[in-house]
Amino acid sequence: MITIHKSRTTDFLNNMFSDLTAEPAQFFNFLRMSTSDFEIILQKLSPLIQKNDTSFRKAIPAKVRLALTLRYLATGDSFRSLHYLFKMSHQIISKIIHETCTAILMVLKDEVKMPSNEQDWLEKETDFHNIFPHCVAAMDGKHIVIQSPYHSGTEFYNYKHTYSIVLLALVDRTYKFIFADVGCQGRISDGGVFRNSLLFQKLSRGALNLPAPFTLSGCDNAMPYVFVADNAFPLQTNIMKPYPGEHPEGSLKRNFNRKLSQARIIVENVFGVMSSIFRVLRKPIPLQPDRASNIVMSCVLLHNFLRNSKTSHNLYIPPGFLDRIENDEVIPGTWRNEQPVDSALRSLPAVASRNASTPSNIRDKFAQVFVSHNTLN
Repeated sequence: MITIHKSRTTDFLNNMFSDLTAEPAQFFNFLRMSTSDFEIILQKLSPLIQKNDTSFRKAIPAKVRLALTLRYLATGDSFRSLHYLFKMSHQIISKIIHETCTAILMVLKDEVKMPSNEQDWLEKETDFHNIFPHCVAAMDGKHIVIQSPYHSGTEFYNYKHTYSIVLLALVDRTYKFIFADVGCQGRISDGGVFRNSLLFQKLSRGALNLPAPFTLSGCDNAMPYVFVADNAFPLQTNIMKPYPGEHPEGSLKRNFNRKLSQARIIVENVFGVMSSIFRVLRKPIPLQPDRASNIVMSCVLLHNFLRNSKTSHNLYIPPGFLDRIENDEVIPGTWRNEQPVDSALRSLPAVASRNASTPSNIRDKFAQVFVSHNTLN
């Protein structure tokens, strides 16, 4: 049975929680959520993480296990640093964090939901319509640096001479994940990261139930519903990416790139906010790939949980934290001031576009639509 360190009594831990609870702002800074949200998650997790007392010793309470895990996600502190705070051995800390994150994946799994039918996708498009008509989500991917796995050879070796796993995601206009896939190996070459993903497989099979193409004002052709992405992704019928290169001010291509950037900046903000709150994502994660993947997915699920929260919402994303668009220009949010120069959360490299005729023509038609809309406005 795992025990509390002899110098850290249950009474001491209870007093620590009482002190934190008495100061809501301090509690949020310590665990990245309000006391009421902590209690909600604790109630869900307790049956999965609570251990039984024995006649020889008391088990570590579920609330301490949850607090330890949230503190690790919030700071990315080493297990040695957490040992000084919680007075538990490195081995116990590692086990508790793994068990608690596994439980978080189980109880919060429904926080990330992909639209299941055309009507649900159309509701997502409504939020994007004034920025980029027929956009239903913004897409991005990040390398997440991890400790070199034992006996891994080159399996997780990526383009920057580090080891990584990859998070691919779709987000909606409310800054929430609607799809997240963690676990692609970092060694996969450029475009292979996306092509080996679950999202690509579903898109290729037509299994996402996207709405059928429909006409747009300023275009006589039926236009597909699309994800907006950066140059790390291939140009496809349902994926729009920027025109490569520099283009003169006022040109059709520059105008298209500006509109796409304004829609895609949503996903940049989601990754930026999540890594600002859960700073474990800012440092190489000293865990094996499967456990590191659970850490990352726990952050994704907690992000959506806190976005939906009534008590943590304003603390999680305070005014001015997000980028905003004014007079067709992007005003940077304050989260950008907090990003480290060398974060462990790294963008995927750009891939060369093969520019098949159909997707390229679709992009050209979207560009013409934007010119028509600007003329009408």
